[in-house]
Amino acid sequence: MASETPASTLWLTRHLPGTGGRIKVEYEDFQVTEIPLYAPCGQGEHTFFEIEKRGLPTMRAVEEIARALRVRPFQLGFAGLKDAHAVARQVLSVEHVPPERVLALELPGIRVLWAKRHTNKLKQGHLAGNRFVIRIRDVPPDALERARPILETLQRRGVPNYFGEQRFGRRQDTHLLGRAILRGDAEAFLQEFLGRPQPDELPAVLEARRLYDAGQLQAALRAWPPQFHEERRALEVLLRSPAAEAPVRALYSVSKRLRRFFVSAYQSYLFNRVMAERLETLDVLFAGDVAYKHDSGGAFLVEDPTLEQPRADRFEISPSGPLYGYRMLMAEGRQGELERRVLAEEGLTLEDFKRAEGLRLKGGRRPLRFPIMDVDVWYDAGLVLAFTLPPGCYATNVLAEVMKTSPEETGAEQEETGQELSEEEEGEI
Repeated sequence: MASETPASTLWLTRHLPGTGGRIKVEYEDFQVTEIPLYAPCGQGEHTFFEIEKRGLPTMRAVEEIARALRVRPFQLGFAGLKDAHAVARQVLSVEHVPPERVLALELPGIRVLWAKRHTNKLKQGHLAGNRFVIRIRDVPPDALERARPILETLQRRGVPNYFGEQRFGRRQDTHLLGRAILRGDAEAFLQEFLGRPQPDELPAVLEARRLYDAGQLQAALRAWPPQFHEERRALEVLLRSPAAEAPVRALYSVSKRLRRFFVSAYQSYLFNRVMAERLETLDVLFAGDVAYKHDSGGAFLVEDPTLEQPRADRFEISPSGPLYGYRMLMAEGRQGELERRVLAEEGLTLEDFKRAEGLRLKGGRRPLRFPIMDVDVWYDAGLVLAFTLPPGCYATNVLAEVMKTSPEETGAEQEETGQELSEEEEGEI
């Protein structure tokens, strides 16, 4: 069995020394600006508006704005989530509220920059990319000299497209829950979902998990804080169901949306395993690769790598890895052998993704790399990196290469970009 660590610690530029340092010491140290996919047209029942938020997660900002405008949060649209511990600028939309009312908003930590009418609601994923300006503090005197060759390599070869630690939750176990679902192992799922306390959890949660592990289910139910709805419901079903059926019933009492999230995390974990073995050749096409088209999200099987490699060199296409599912296009050749081996080591087949009740895990392909554009670097109270990334790509992947440190060592919270889409949203191939 492979390592249970879901996120990789391998670097494409590991032969180059990193800068170390810390990020997100101040909100201004991490600035992200959304690049809209299109501009509002100036007429219609929806109002598009750009906000600048400080120290707030996007969903909290949405709730505060909705309350102030006296609408329901679901009436607001947004293209993606943005970091909480940052200065973040992003576009939102709201229906049946004129621009003047939006511009008049005065809320702590939120500033409205402009507002203009449009004909439709802003939907998730409707953005062209994100522009980042990030300060890394406490770096060595030669940080600029260290950063430049790393960034040059990333511009030339691409940034490894690992799923980061944020994909796997604070307990780093969402992939384990997804694996248990796919294997139909309800007891393993419940053990991870309700038990196995970790030291950094809330005291009440620690106690609830400890009681579950001790077999004291009624006491565990009383200990779970009220806001943990899913855990409490699973325990209630476990307690009132016949013993032989209780674990399976408790598993399927967990909402479909959450179960799908867990399985998606497991797909991400499997992708990371494949990614780690293709790291050295993430920009090289082989016969049998499934090439990903960066302009359209489409894909095709590579028959003649000599013919296609110039397109990869221009970053028009890239080798891809699997988001396993029952309709996924599997690679052939050496990449196909790798993808089949990883699945076999997990004791699964593509058909197992079809049997996950109601989750429609068709699968897809994900490029092994992503481009980093408009790069600049300078020193100003720390090493400052400025760059643009496509939607769905994490700045933390860039920082990992530059800093060569773990998130714990940087003092950073988990990045909340929210650009990571499910395999259905990324496109089924």
